[in-house]
Amino acid sequence: MTARAACSLPLDLSALHDARARMGEAVIRTAQWTNEPLSQDLGVHLQLKLENLQRTGSFKIRGATHKIARLLAAGAPPPGVIAASAGNHAQGVARAGMLAGLPVTVVMPANAPLTKIESCRRLGARIVLEGETLEAATKMARRMADESGYVFLHPYDDWDVIAGQASCGLEMLEDAPDMTVAVVPLGGGGLISGIALALKLQHPAIRIVGVQTETVAPYRHFLLDGGLEPVPAGAHTIADGIKVKRPGELTRQVIAAHVDQIVTVDDNAIAEAIVTLLERTRTIGEGAGVVGLAALMQGRIALAPDDRVVCVISGGNIDMALVGRSIDYGLASSGRLMSVAVTISDAPGHLLRLIREVAALGMNIRHVEHRRGELHVPVGMTEVILQMETRDLDHQHELLQHLAEQGLRVRNLLA
Repeated sequence: MTARAACSLPLDLSALHDARARMGEAVIRTAQWTNEPLSQDLGVHLQLKLENLQRTGSFKIRGATHKIARLLAAGAPPPGVIAASAGNHAQGVARAGMLAGLPVTVVMPANAPLTKIESCRRLGARIVLEGETLEAATKMARRMADESGYVFLHPYDDWDVIAGQASCGLEMLEDAPDMTVAVVPLGGGGLISGIALALKLQHPAIRIVGVQTETVAPYRHFLLDGGLEPVPAGAHTIADGIKVKRPGELTRQVIAAHVDQIVTVDDNAIAEAIVTLLERTRTIGEGAGVVGLAALMQGRIALAPDDRVVCVISGGNIDMALVGRSIDYGLASSGRLMSVAVTISDAPGHLLRLIREVAALGMNIRHVEHRRGELHVPVGMTEVILQMETRDLDHQHELLQHLAEQGLRVRNLLA
């Protein structure tokens, strides 16, 4: 199938509204906030659809809840359900299964974030860790489903799941009936497929933009030639929730028919977006959840001044061990955190003089470290490592220039 090929899709607007009704109160209507500071920065009206505030912290509960509702409505319930997931789909299936009274088994990659593993356990799911990739976990889950009679719940390549995710798009348009652009994270394609159907079936002129990570971007050229780009073995990204190497067959049909643009962002931009979201909304977003915001902040999406943009923050289940690292990374890349190595005389008063020079420029020192006796440090000298909070990149350049004018040898360790 080539991109933009004509195809007949089995979901119409009536089916999407029916799916939303089936989910009932198991899925909440999430907030959609206008963010004035970000709107001013970007020069457009911007709303954030905060699916990180959804039950289980991700949009995935929508599709899982609808799929299980359809299974129960079809007749005798299955003995249980099984899913393969890096975390968010797993939590959605675990909660939906718990509410339906169905046993749930979740197969996760061994390197899945601990916070997502523990959340599934708290929801009563049986957890099986298998392999290092989602593909390995999926292979195991399918084999276990065949052996147990459990129903395998695909995270995105299922029309019932896509219809469930479409409820997010229905809410978006109700809260922003004048929207012109929707920016959506893109992994396997379930979320963007559902949102694209919900929006395009009502207002075909709305532009749908999908965002992938730079290192895992099988859809990079899909809208140009219909082909999927191979993902290199060992590709890494902090956006683990959209680290999908093999997109779905069904989602490709919807994306080809209804998505207008696909862009990518790197981990640096993602970390900056995590920090920005936390500062501007006081909510946390995981790497995969903020890629759309990252793309907007990086100017990867062409926008007109009169555009009305809704950006989906798709999830907030970030590993707590990653939060601090992401914040520091984002602060450093945006010019608000700096580490320098300065060589000074190892004599009384010189360190105090250096600290006063830094303070005079309005910088806050977070950490000080001495290095003596190393081969690159001359005898009688010491290398001082300073980690400082700064205003921006210009502020950092001011410090480097000032120290150089004092005749000091200085290295920017984060450059």
